[in-house]
Amino acid sequence: MRKIALMCAGAMTVLALGSVAQAKTFKWSSASDIPTLDIHSQNNALGNGVHAAIYEALVYYNSKTFKPEAQLATSWTNISPTQVRFTLRSGVKFSDGSPLTADDVVFSITRSMSKTSNYAVFAQGIDKVVKVDANTVDILLKAPTPTLINQLTELRIMSKAWAEKNKSVEPKDIKTPEETFAHRNAMGTGPYMVKDWQPDQRLVLVSNPNYWGKNPSNVTEIVYTPIKSAPTRLAALLSGETDFVLDPGPQDLGRLRADPAMKVMDGAENRTIFLGMDQFRDELPGSSVKGKNPLKDVRVRKALYQAIDINAIQRVTMRGLGQATGTLISPQVNGWTKKADARWPYDVAAAQKLLADAGYPQGFEVDFACPNNRYINDEAVCQAITAMWARAGIKAKLRTLPLVTYFPMIQRYEASIYMLGWGVPTFDALYSLQSLVRSVGAGGDGNYNVGRYSNPQMDALIERTKVETDLKNRNELIEKALILSHEDVAYLPLYNQVIPWAMKKNIEVVHRADNRLDWRLIKVN
Repeated sequence: MRKIALMCAGAMTVLALGSVAQAKTFKWSSASDIPTLDIHSQNNALGNGVHAAIYEALVYYNSKTFKPEAQLATSWTNISPTQVRFTLRSGVKFSDGSPLTADDVVFSITRSMSKTSNYAVFAQGIDKVVKVDANTVDILLKAPTPTLINQLTELRIMSKAWAEKNKSVEPKDIKTPEETFAHRNAMGTGPYMVKDWQPDQRLVLVSNPNYWGKNPSNVTEIVYTPIKSAPTRLAALLSGETDFVLDPGPQDLGRLRADPAMKVMDGAENRTIFLGMDQFRDELPGSSVKGKNPLKDVRVRKALYQAIDINAIQRVTMRGLGQATGTLISPQVNGWTKKADARWPYDVAAAQKLLADAGYPQGFEVDFACPNNRYINDEAVCQAITAMWARAGIKAKLRTLPLVTYFPMIQRYEASIYMLGWGVPTFDALYSLQSLVRSVGAGGDGNYNVGRYSNPQMDALIERTKVETDLKNRNELIEKALILSHEDVAYLPLYNQVIPWAMKKNIEVVHRADNRLDWRLIKVN
């Protein structure tokens, strides 16, 4: 018996060692940290991508087709044009072992619509969520909502009991320094759970032992290290300190492509980079113009636009990692048209004349804010634009901030001119139009319109787009709205990002147009 016991113990040891041998750690990096673990607090692409490892939604995109597919819901049915019924997956548990119920779904989607949430844009069109039974919920709509299923991919589900126990019923208000438990802690149904988060230093995720599905990835631990400096990120990758870099410096790509131990994957991102302008205040803080706001004048906005040499930025600053654009959406997004993508031409003389016509022949001073660790070469692009504007007479006082302080700052309306990059998780132009050019209001309207542009004609087009179900009619409305934005110079569109991912040769990932990793499809060989 003792011999059999020893044999069994030996077999168990071999199995355990084999299991350990299969366990892999995936170490990755990019320039900035996530702003929060609260899934309804700050609508930030990097954070959303990380949240998707921990929390899940009713539906989620297939990373190869980008068609929504079942996740926490197994099916959905249109009971009527304004009522959609979802059947929840049975046997799903949160990472603490408690079961997922309809109450959690009702609570979470309702939470996304609260005053302190940055996710109301994804709940656009939803009137309320109703529990039918323990495994069924109905989403009741204010009107037919053609993008509902796509919107739901970003509305992840939180445990109601956990939120209530930890005083996190309301999302953290990202505009204030106050924290809730859900800001630094998380508990979801996803394949991974949080082991440790030290903001701006390190985030560690480990496998969720109560995960309902079979995670095809062989990664049991994910370690994220934010590294602001591109040379330092490169050094970490080359030394083996990290396996993967989400945003390698453009200047390093040639070296990485030539290294047999490395590989680079490229793809166009559905993210457009542009500049916004304060078109609301009567006087701009820190400007040399007193008693009025020059950015309210379309001639001034157009002068700023035409003073930017986008081809030089694309060629020199971005090193080809940007496709010049004249609109607020990229070609992957439904509603994009070549007609709407036309740019005002680069013309310094025309810019100077526009400024003179507007009453500023000598130009003026203005505040200009940019992030320094969010987009590819963001700070360098803003420095180049500052120099270009100077040739036309605009003296931009550039200030750059890290992501975690930059976004709350612009959402408090504290920037006169600012840089923003806008990805489109729904792959539909309404998401951009509603967030960026709709007058600021409730339900996600104008939630990132921090320049407070407002045009009743634009608002009417967007309201019609929200409920139009005929695709041809809907896309005509979108094109009209995009052209109106161009004529009003509501923003200064710059380029659509092209995203290279750099990694060690033994890493397998699927490149996504939304610049996020699918944690289920990562392999470390």
